[in-house]
Amino acid sequence: MGFSKASVRDAEVGGRRVLVRVDFNVPLDDGRVADETRIRAALPTLELLRERGAALVLVSHLGRPKGKPEPALSMRPVGERLSELLGAEVQQAPAVIGGDVETMAEGMGPGDVLLLENVRFEPGETENDPKLAGALAELADLYVNDAFGAAHRAHASTEGVARHLQGYAGLLLEREVTELTRVVESLQRPLVVVLGGAKVTDKIGMIDRFLEIADRILIGGAVCFSFFRAQGVATGDSLVEEAGVRLAAEALERAASSACELRLPVDLVLGERFDAGAEHRESDGVEVPDGWIGLDIGPRTAAAYAEAIGAAGTVLWNGPMGVFELELFAAGTRAVAEAVAEAPGTTVVGGGDSVAALQQFGLGEKVDWLSTGGGASLELLEGKKLPGVEALLDA
Repeated sequence: MGFSKASVRDAEVGGRRVLVRVDFNVPLDDGRVADETRIRAALPTLELLRERGAALVLVSHLGRPKGKPEPALSMRPVGERLSELLGAEVQQAPAVIGGDVETMAEGMGPGDVLLLENVRFEPGETENDPKLAGALAELADLYVNDAFGAAHRAHASTEGVARHLQGYAGLLLEREVTELTRVVESLQRPLVVVLGGAKVTDKIGMIDRFLEIADRILIGGAVCFSFFRAQGVATGDSLVEEAGVRLAAEALERAASSACELRLPVDLVLGERFDAGAEHRESDGVEVPDGWIGLDIGPRTAAAYAEAIGAAGTVLWNGPMGVFELELFAAGTRAVAEAVAEAPGTTVVGGGDSVAALQQFGLGEKVDWLSTGGGASLELLEGKKLPGVEALLDA
């Protein structure tokens, strides 16, 4: 089955303004872009549109501002880096919508690029407010969605705006959906899903659905502490998302009657604090004493997970096993990354942190598909429809 939506390749864009939803949700460090993978991933679409004489109005979110401006999450540093990568001036809009922004958009000519301010500065973005979607649509003649990483959200800039403007898929979105659909349609078993990271509530919904389709689910990162808390195991000062504990308890119950094996760590690496120079030690079990934090999976867990990954027909990895940015707590994530890189099966890695970990260990080239979307890639692989894709014109 090919890609079923209209592609930006087929859009008549010469002399027109195009609103492009990009995924520039990149990590910043001291007001500079720390990892530009997602910006680079958007370049082919932006260059194609500019070559064809379009003026580009770019819209993206950055971080999780709560519907009001946060200077630390301004798009300005992203625009500066994009300007260097494109070799063209990128104008920075002072806001997302409003009179000043409309004036800037109306003054654009072919090849010009205008970057709107962080769309999540507007409360209407995550609520998919029709007023915000309409105001965004006023800035352009047609719409291109190239933000695969946000395609699983029905937000004003990903889904709402496509009700006002003809919507096309950008090259990245098209390729992501095509590659991931291919994995699903020719799924090789056993399917091993490795889930880590810190966003437990995001991941638990996925665990539910993967219990129905996966053969094994391997849990690491802060996600595991909601499960341990649900089992009555001491978690010390580890990061536990309270909302995740009830969900974890329900997932454990479902796992007990499922054909899928849900595995939790059997040992941990503990630190006294979240710091490169922290006191640290390996714990033989998974009890975390008061005053300590679980910051990585332990060596026995890492070895067992690596073995399961090596025996998989298909591996999906989303979320690191620990605080891999700190060398003391990177061993678990490194072991998983190396196992995924060497696995004979089909390997798909999604989510910014897992991709960043692979790049940090120099293994990015050794994976079948590095997805720019975390939640979006997992939802597509679960067989769900993505609102940001569904809203586009059919091919």
